[in-house]
Amino acid sequence: MSKGNITLIIVLMSLASFGLMGFQYYWVRNAVRINRERFDQNVYMALSGTVEQLEKGETSDVLLSSLMKDSVLQESLFEKIEPITFNDVQQRPIYKSRPSIVDTMFSEPAPEVSPTFRRILESRGFDMSLLKELEMFFAYMTPELASSMFTPDEMAILLEEKERQLSYLSKLESSPAIRKPNSPEVTTEINISDDIFEKIRRANFKIDMVERTWNELAAGQQAILERLDTLQVRELLRNHLMERGISEQFELGLVKNDGEFLPLGPVSQGDNLIKNGIKAKLFPNDILGQENFLYIFFPSKNYHVIRQVWLPISSSILFIGVIIFCFIYAIKVIIRQKALSDTKNDFINNMTHEFKTPLATVSLAVEALQDPELSTQDKFRKRYLGIIKDENKRLTSQVEKVLQAAALDKHDFKLKIETLNLSELLESTMQHISLQVEKKGGTLSFTDRLKNPEVEGDAFHLTHIFNNLLDNAIKYTPNTPSIRMEALETEDSFIVKISDNGIGMSKDAQKKIFDKFYRVPTGNVHDVKGFGLGLSYVKTMLEAHQGGIQVESEVGKGTTFTINLPKKQ
Repeated sequence: MSKGNITLIIVLMSLASFGLMGFQYYWVRNAVRINRERFDQNVYMALSGTVEQLEKGETSDVLLSSLMKDSVLQESLFEKIEPITFNDVQQRPIYKSRPSIVDTMFSEPAPEVSPTFRRILESRGFDMSLLKELEMFFAYMTPELASSMFTPDEMAILLEEKERQLSYLSKLESSPAIRKPNSPEVTTEINISDDIFEKIRRANFKIDMVERTWNELAAGQQAILERLDTLQVRELLRNHLMERGISEQFELGLVKNDGEFLPLGPVSQGDNLIKNGIKAKLFPNDILGQENFLYIFFPSKNYHVIRQVWLPISSSILFIGVIIFCFIYAIKVIIRQKALSDTKNDFINNMTHEFKTPLATVSLAVEALQDPELSTQDKFRKRYLGIIKDENKRLTSQVEKVLQAAALDKHDFKLKIETLNLSELLESTMQHISLQVEKKGGTLSFTDRLKNPEVEGDAFHLTHIFNNLLDNAIKYTPNTPSIRMEALETEDSFIVKISDNGIGMSKDAQKKIFDKFYRVPTGNVHDVKGFGLGLSYVKTMLEAHQGGIQVESEVGKGTTFTINLPKKQ
């Protein structure tokens, strides 16, 4: 897969992932907004319900107070009954044995005039018998007799009542609702029955009580603090909130008509409560219409809102996390596969080159031996046979390296631990590699600072470790090599440093040099032999010996490898 295709796939996957995450964010944000609005609406309804209940409670208290004040005067409430309406009258026969009002007046001492006297007569409505008796009274009563029985004011009331009854009679006669042309003429009286009279009495009592309650409410609106009980307000509000599923702690405050703020309970910041709180007008039906507002604020409002939508939020976060993880993992896999593909191609190219050279040499030697003239000469024949033997060993060594890399990858090896002299091991390795250094005109130095050089390890693998490091120092030094080796000792381990003046390597290359098949780039010229397995082998073997390796390098200035090897396994 080309680099362009990989880039295109990454871009498309990024767009799809970010688009999906954007939609998830939009829906989660929308759900939070809806729940926040629903929360505010429930709080406002609870606050309005509390205000309404407070207003009803105040009205009920005033009404109950008026009722208790007037309970002892209910027997005199008939004085307040308004005249009867036409729909509430009934007809009944006149009984001749009924005593007249005149007889009643003569049988009792004349009372002194009072407002009750007038209101009794005015409350009776229309009464046919009363009208007839009044007409008879004024027709036959002499002034002397009347003045001895009634005061002038009482006489004026009786005369006024007569005129009022005549007026009612005129209205009744002109009303179509009471005309009965087919009914027989019967002398009747239109009067109030006892049950209707009682109902009217009670209705007028209630009307009068409401009127007095209204006046008391209008007179008591000035002192807003005297109309509120803080504990009662908070308890009512808490109950209304609980009915709507809100149990969070709240802050409550009152803003009076003059703008003064009064906290109703613990309040952290009054300005914050007014700015971010929800308000409702107190006693909105007041006659004077004062602007007193009740404010409520929830410090844990966001927690409540998020708690209501925690399931979709957590699900969205989980899904987004899975998407991001899969996206990153997929990109890493693609990049790793691309790197492995490049490494595989480099390995195949290197292996082809490493195998091609000895095979070409063997092929040339075989052709030379097939020449009749050269094949008969023992000197040339032995020489070409030696070349074939050396190249065969070289091919065998290369194959063993590849097989060894596979075995190391599977950890299919076993160390042969024995006690070794590290100083002698390092000197032997130097002698083996010194010929190659001298061939390039370079120098190789060894500083031995070991007092007790005994170490436990596998002699074969430790020898190959130092051989690989010294061989790399020669390979990656294009000019005259200057290789320095130093052995140090600590309480429980040995430290071996191998430095060169080669081409060095970048920070990025230092992170990859211990990977299998990785080789430090040297350009398009294949002048460095190998498969890129040496340093991978070194690290694996040192870790098998419970040791480690570190690298310090700078481009153009050389490289230093530091080996840490424990004394005992």
